[in-house]
Amino acid sequence: MEYDPLRRGVAEFVGTFTLIFAGAGSILTVTYMAGQVSGLPLAFGNLATLTAVALAHGLAIAVMVSAVGHVSGGHFNPAVTFGFLITRRIDPLLGAVYWATQLVAATAAALVLRAIYPGGIEATVHLGAPALAPDFDPWQGLVVEMVLTFFLVFVVFASAVDGRGTFKQIAGLAIGFTLTMGIFMGGPITGAAMNPARAFGPELAGHFWGNAWIYYVGPLVGGGLAALVYDLLYLRPAQPEPVGPPESGVEEPAPGEAAGA
Repeated sequence: MEYDPLRRGVAEFVGTFTLIFAGAGSILTVTYMAGQVSGLPLAFGNLATLTAVALAHGLAIAVMVSAVGHVSGGHFNPAVTFGFLITRRIDPLLGAVYWATQLVAATAAALVLRAIYPGGIEATVHLGAPALAPDFDPWQGLVVEMVLTFFLVFVVFASAVDGRGTFKQIAGLAIGFTLTMGIFMGGPITGAAMNPARAFGPELAGHFWGNAWIYYVGPLVGGGLAALVYDLLYLRPAQPEPVGPPESGVEEPAPGEAAGA
């Protein structure tokens, strides 16, 4: 697809809005279903609610990456866009459009959630904004966000960017599963945002900024590192793969290409 900030930006807006509306909204819904407001332990304190929240986020990403990945690359996450920027797989101006769109979409979704849910619920869980569990300090939370975002961006590059990837056609499913996996592990600890926009929208609309810095530093560092590692090791080989005659069974691999660039 040609350079088209408007159409790409709209795709990023819809995808990011979906992630926050369904993901953060799932936290508000399980709070409502429980009939009480007890904060983070309610959203992540048992397997049923943890599963519901993890699947809501994973399904939102899987569906929207599959739907509009061919338009914008399906970033929906400033950490993913940052990985594309530092590996020079997206124009800086287009990257700025993506960042602005993602943050605006996240805020819009959080404001809609605030208008929908009763005040007691949305205020207590801060519109689903990620929060650090009391037993963990901010540096431990930072490591969790860094590592989980590393996994997420690594899978994005392996499944959606690398043209040799066997599973490119189902990249949305792989990325969605990775997000779900991350929430199963990190949800009870940090909220497992793995995405600055996922944190920013509910934080801004819910006026909650507790330990906010870990949800920006962690994903950007982890995502950037994953992008550099995959790009340097697998997308820029030092020498070409061996190529032989057809009967040898050794064929030239398809060149890598950047989805969304």
